[in-house]
Amino acid sequence: MEEMVVLVNPEDKVLGLMEKQQAHINGLLHRAFSVFLFNENGEMLLQKRASQKYHSPNQWTNAVCSHPRIDETYLEGANRRLNEELGIETQLSEKFHFIYKADVGNGLWEHELDHVFIGNYNSEFNLNKKEVEDVRYISLQDLDKEISANPEQFTEWFKIILEEYKHHF
Repeated sequence: MEEMVVLVNPEDKVLGLMEKQQAHINGLLHRAFSVFLFNENGEMLLQKRASQKYHSPNQWTNAVCSHPRIDETYLEGANRRLNEELGIETQLSEKFHFIYKADVGNGLWEHELDHVFIGNYNSEFNLNKKEVEDVRYISLQDLDKEISANPEQFTEWFKIILEEYKHHF
């Protein structure tokens, strides 16, 4: 089944649907969500994207980032992808949303109206290896050092969203 994204204007008015990869080729604004999860020590969960992903494979990024379907809310999509990618459920709360555009290489663009959720999680994962290679927790201080030393190991959108997150907290 083709994965579709919801195209929107900057006010989140639905303009239509488009196949996900085509939207990334065209750089069209579409709905997205990002989930930041933290453990009891305040460390952020990172996931390493699977090697077979069509863009940004083997790069570290936030716990979950994806697109809601036409018939679901941003929160419903975030919860669905937590289960599909990490095999978990946890309480999420939306913190902010913003628009960004990032060149992700190979002629592909992420241009997203991104709703950012946070939650806490301190248990086991059941990783979907088609989506996620690995996960790990890291302090924000150590994360900043790693991104500075090796920016190519992290997704372009994660670096943008992380900076926006810091402005809100």
